[in-house]
Amino acid sequence: MHYAFIGLGHLGGHLAMNLVKGGFAVTVHDLDRDAAAGLVQAGARFAASAALAVAEADALITCLPSPKASTAVLEAVLPHLRPGTTWIEMSTVDFPVLADLARRAEEAGVVTLACPVTGGVHKAKSGEITILVGGAKGTYERHAPALKAMGGAVIHLGGLEQAATVKVMTNMLAFIHLIAAGEALMVCKQAGVDLKDAFEAIRASSGNSFVHETESQVILNGSYDIGFTMDLAVKDAGFALEIGRRLGVPLKLASMMEQTFLEGRARYGGNAWSSMIVKLLEDTTGSALRAPGFPARLGEAD
Repeated sequence: MHYAFIGLGHLGGHLAMNLVKGGFAVTVHDLDRDAAAGLVQAGARFAASAALAVAEADALITCLPSPKASTAVLEAVLPHLRPGTTWIEMSTVDFPVLADLARRAEEAGVVTLACPVTGGVHKAKSGEITILVGGAKGTYERHAPALKAMGGAVIHLGGLEQAATVKVMTNMLAFIHLIAAGEALMVCKQAGVDLKDAFEAIRASSGNSFVHETESQVILNGSYDIGFTMDLAVKDAGFALEIGRRLGVPLKLASMMEQTFLEGRARYGGNAWSSMIVKLLEDTTGSALRAPGFPARLGEAD
């Protein structure tokens, strides 16, 4: 299998590298050519345009920051994709847009797999990120070796809508957990608890979460560097509420979470790390959540 991989950002660059290290033939493209330098050294080929990237590909993989970007890339490459090619969309895209793009791809003879990922940039780097798959079982099985090379757990959830929905719900939970973790740590600090001890106690308790184990660390370091921005958080929070409205499910906590992230983006900017949402509480109380011994980035030593 020859894969074209377009979108080499925080997540995509690591996913593409894992694919190359897995021994697959990979041609990469990104608007930032420097993002491909390490991949080229590892054995990937660089294409100067998206159209050139897919010229010899059996499958196109995209990992992009927005539905707008996914739409632009697919429109650019559809005339150059051979019938029978698979489009593997690893971006987080709301289902109505994904369904429309998949329909347009199908008209050109291209089959779509929705394969959004969850677990964070550090999991993508280590090859342990979870990949949620939606699409025809046969298409999934044909590309399962490549998906397994890029990630850890690979879970087939049914159709495109099921994979897209589960992905958005995981992000919704993560954002809610993040706000809650910040509040819990702040209460512990104000009560005089050593924050390193508080972190360990929560991690060993029924109140633990994946978000606490990961994002609390970069918060306590003060870097907030989780590799995921406020703009992306606001986008995905909006997707969650859209799904709830479409399916008739009231999402009260998600509504509060979205408003909190809108406030955070307005205060700190769209490019600020999403973990900075706890800074709203830090600024309100005039007290920073800091403790020694925590890394600036996950997977790195302090």
